[in-house]
Amino acid sequence: MLGETSAGADATWSLIVPLKPLARAKSRLSATSGEVLRPRLALAFALDTVTAALACAAVRDVVVVTSDPRAGRDLAALGARVVADVPDRGLNPALVHGAAAVRSGRPRAALAALNADLPALRPAELGRVLATAAEFPRAFLPDAAGIGTTFLSAAPGRELSPAFGGESRRRHLASGAREITRAGVDSVRRDVDTGADLQAARALGLGRRTLRVSAALPA
Repeated sequence: MLGETSAGADATWSLIVPLKPLARAKSRLSATSGEVLRPRLALAFALDTVTAALACAAVRDVVVVTSDPRAGRDLAALGARVVADVPDRGLNPALVHGAAAVRSGRPRAALAALNADLPALRPAELGRVLATAAEFPRAFLPDAAGIGTTFLSAAPGRELSPAFGGESRRRHLASGAREITRAGVDSVRRDVDTGADLQAARALGLGRRTLRVSAALPA
């Protein structure tokens, strides 16, 4: 039985997707992409991530927290709500700001933070993660390496309390969030920081924008 503070199996979710200014995003990809393609790849990742998220039946809306003008325009054109990163103090303050923006209009919204660098994301796999997350007040999904986090949820009445960055799996566990361990959600775990990560995402099947931009990568 679900607790009173869980989101409920039939919940619709507001996803919060933080995105750095493209000039600074995905710096660890430079060795693979060079400085010209790196911001284009970062934008392609975000566009493919948000496209897949909006196609997930359990998702009500996607709020992107960014102050990058081009990214904001392109993501808004997909149907995302774009909120300026007013704190401008990094990933976790951006997520807290996005959560506040959602709950200022819907105080009982079920929230989930989702990385912007999931270019192989599949709507059905995201739906499985959200269905599991709905069973707990807070839940998270570790990244493919088992060190970081790609997804963190908060049921109505619960704060998101994000602790992303570095060894965030350990911090989210310590915070009391339930770790999601179900199979069949590889695309939700496969974030991309390096060239090797991009190859692993390619094996899962890249979104069309990332596939197009990555075709220009050096052989």
